[in-house]
Parts: sequence; structure tokens; C-alpha cells
Amino acid sequence: MITRAIGAGSLVRDLGNWQDVGDVRPAYRALADGIRLLVHDGRVPQGVALPSERELASALSLSRTTVTSAYSTLRDEGYLRSRQGARSTVAMPAGTRARGAVRATAALGNDAIDMSNASLPAPAAEIEAAYGLALRSMSAYLSSHGMEPIGVMALREVIARRYRERGLPTSPEQIMVTSGAQHAMRLLLGVLTDPGDRVIVDHPTYPNALEAIRRHGARPIPVPVRPEAGPSGGWDLGALAGAARQTAARTAFLVPDFHNPTGLCLDEDGRAELARIMYDARMTLVVDETMVDLWLDAPPPAPVASFPAGSSVVTIGSTGKSLWGGLRVGWIRADRELIVRLAGARSGVDLGTPVMEQFAAAHLLSDVDELLDQRRAQLREQRQTLCEALDEQLPEWQYTPGQGGMSLWVRMPEPVSTALAAIGPSHGVLLAAGPRFGVQGAFERFVRLPYTQHPDMLRNAVAAVADAYVQVAQGGDLEASRLVV
Repeated sequence: MITRAIGAGSLVRDLGNWQDVGDVRPAYRALADGIRLLVHDGRVPQGVALPSERELASALSLSRTTVTSAYSTLRDEGYLRSRQGARSTVAMPAGTRARGAVRATAALGNDAIDMSNASLPAPAAEIEAAYGLALRSMSAYLSSHGMEPIGVMALREVIARRYRERGLPTSPEQIMVTSGAQHAMRLLLGVLTDPGDRVIVDHPTYPNALEAIRRHGARPIPVPVRPEAGPSGGWDLGALAGAARQTAARTAFLVPDFHNPTGLCLDEDGRAELARIMYDARMTLVVDETMVDLWLDAPPPAPVASFPAGSSVVTIGSTGKSLWGGLRVGWIRADRELIVRLAGARSGVDLGTPVMEQFAAAHLLSDVDELLDQRRAQLREQRQTLCEALDEQLPEWQYTPGQGGMSLWVRMPEPVSTALAAIGPSHGVLLAAGPRFGVQGAFERFVRLPYTQHPDMLRNAVAAVADAYVQVAQGGDLEASRLVV
């Protein structure tokens, strides 16, 4: 059996600044914590073989003894599995129990609160009802092969109608249904870019988009998003125009609708300017609209594609954030020519999104307004709880609540995000470190805090983060940050 392997160079790149100046941890412990954090972030998948001890020691300019000790620590904690004569492969411990946490873990039986994922639980009754209706809608497809590379017409009609209701004329022929937004992103990268191409991204941005760009062999070109500019702005459009001129990028991937992770929303004037910049640069703009229904303070302006200069704007949508991540249905809106090209390229990847899920999504989206109102009310309450807990327990941390979305992008006084994420599990909380949302190790002073948990969980989570932050900021012994299986 062939085992996937990660090269030493790739692992070193992902580790970034794994041991800061003044770090009190032994080098082997810091290295083990850095690799463990990559496993929890998903940047080093389970089952992948790590570089040999000799290769990693050479790449990091460390002694082989240090790497051996780091691997041994990870093996003892359940993060590595080894066989005689073979490389060690990454694993996840059967149960990650937090040690040393008191307040935050009491309600969970010592299981860490997961603040690394910005997703809502399913609306169970509505999902079950939608699947029941979908099952009854399947009869027309059971006599056929059941493969729909562009998507079932019932769902494409519902999606097109929802675009028209937002002021963007759309026909079903302009819609391709995908297996989630990430699948849509990968299909578009395959058609719009070549390995080595540059792709402009907002910075910070959705980490899986960065990973998709890198895996395709393209290079992300970051353009700043600054929350301090206010909830209606934040995008440095001047820098974006400069990047478009100077890099010869053919594609940009941006999240103007309740941006992940900041929650910001690009205002109407900014959208018109963005469309003009893309048109002048003869670039294709891919707009991620997966958060568009999660407005909390005010609905978003008109879609970027509706502006006069926006003829080369492609949009990605999904049910994953607003409804349920387990319903793996997304879509692409584009001109018909691009949809045809995507269909041709898709045949080498898959033969279509499962029909059952498409019918379930069609039933949900055909009458979803009341459910979305409930989801938004839930998020407003939880956002308020998170803000109050931060103001009380971490008053020196700074944040600008966006107009929607599912998370706060929080600035800390010290650049300790990676260390905080590493030690968080020992205090009962899992965090996504700020650099995960950036390019080349940026955002060590930031951490994303989603408000998708129950209010009581959010209060406990902030208490746990505050405890962990005190230890990290004071330079405490991070040896205690190990996860115990």
C-alpha cells in the first residue's frame, strides 16, 4: 500500500515560526507542539507520513536527537504511529482529554470546547423534513443513471430564483451544482488558473481557499483587509489595484459578503470600484458568497456581479454555513460558456453531486426565509455573549464586530497566537491560530473566535482562553500544554 508523505520543505513551511525568541520550551517540545498544531488545523492530514528524522533535522538545522525526541513525544501522545522499517504516519488520538483546565471543561466532561470551527449545528427538524421530501422526489431519477454533472434542474431553478430576488438576473443554465464550496473552488482553479499563476486573495482569508490555491500549484497574492477601517470598509482597494497591475494575476478570490474571518461587508461604493478594477485588469473575480445569508446588522449590498463592469465575476455559494455543513451542496454562478468548460473539466474529477442531497437542498432553499431569520437571531445573541465575555475577561484584546458572519477577528497585545493555540487544549479549548488565515506566517497577533456555540459554552471558552493567555503571555512553562490521551 502506498502511503502519502509530506516533504521536509513543505513541513518546515507550514511550521513557520515554530519557536520564537525567548520561548521557554525545550526545542523538541516546541517542535512537537508545532506539528501537533498542524494536525489539529488539518494542514497535516491523518495517515500522511512525516519526513524522516534525518531529513527534518537537516531542513530545520537541528540535531537529529531533537527531532527524534519530538517524534517520540508525538508518538507517546498518540499523534504518530510507527511500524518497523516504515516512516511514522500522522494519527489523531482516540480521545483528546484536556489536562489542567478547571472552569471551561466542567460542562463537557473534560472534553475541550472546539472554537477552531466556525459552523452551526444542523436545524434538525428542517433537515429531516427536507430529506424526507427528497426521498419522495427521487422516483423520477431511479430509472436513469442518476448522474447530473451540472445539477438537477429543480435545484438550479431555486438557486437562480434566489439570485434574481437579490437583483441579479440569472437563469438555471448559469448554475452548476457542486459538492460544497470547496469543491467549487477547486473546479474553478482548475479551469481559470495554471500551476505557477498568481491568485489575489484578501488577507486574512478563508484558510481552505489558501490551501486549495497552494495545492493547485498557484501562488496567493495577499491584499490587506483591515477591520479597524470600520465594519463597512476594510478592503484596501488601492493595494488590490496595484497588485492587479504588478503581478499579472488572472484571477482573484475574495469574500466581500461577511468576510471570513472578520465578518466585514464591502459597501456598495467599494463593490463598484472592485468591479471596475477587475474589468480594467481583465481579471476574473471569484466571489465567495457562502456567508451572504448570515447578515446580522443589515443585509448586504447588491452582488458584485450586478455592477456594470462585473461581466467577469463568478460567484460561489453553499448551504454549508447558513444551513448545515453536513449537507454537501454548493454551486457556481457564471456565464454559460464557463459552465460548459467547468462541466468538461469536472468529468475527470467526479460525475456530479449526489441527487438526494440536491433535492434536499432544493426543498430547504425554496422556503428558507423563516429558518434564516432564526439562524440570524441565534448568531446575534451568541455574538453579544462573546463580546461581553471578551470585554470582561480580556479587556486588552481588540476587535471590530463585522456586520455579519460567524466569528470575531481579535487582536492580542502580543504575537502569541500559535503558542496560544498550542497550549489551548490543556486549558480546555481548541483554537485556530491566526497564521492559518494568512500567507507566510502572518497574523501571529490575531485569533479567530467563532460565536457558533451555545452562550454558556462561549463564556466557558473565553474563560479557558483567558487562562491559557495568561500562561503564554507571562512566558509560562509550555511543557504543560501537552494533550493527554
